[in-house]
Amino acid sequence: QVQLVESGGGLVQAGGSLRLSCAASISISSINSMGWYRQAPGKQRELVAGISYSGSTNYADSVKGRFTISRDNAKNTVYLQMNSLKPEDTAVYYCKAEVFQGLVRYYWGQGTQVTVSS
Repeated sequence: QVQLVESGGGLVQAGGSLRLSCAASISISSINSMGWYRQAPGKQRELVAGISYSGSTNYADSVKGRFTISRDNAKNTVYLQMNSLKPEDTAVYYCKAEVFQGLVRYYWGQGTQVTVSS
């Protein structure tokens, strides 16, 4: 089992910044990839940003240039720096890990609420 604990969400005004953290219960250097997803009310969960074992990153078009995903292997933590926030970024943000344990398994955190006021 892998536990993922997100933190850093909150209420911020449009144009502001937040940094989300996702702490893993195992060494993230052993995790194939990690990603941040979000789900707004009435909408499907969507990928926001991902980072692979090799460090390559990918972003949703809607957040490119504003969000940055990074990781700190020493702290077993992945971050999502969110700048220039918009009201449409309001959602519950989830951390996901893809782990190879004989077969590929996926783990999710409990989510953290991000609310951007206009």
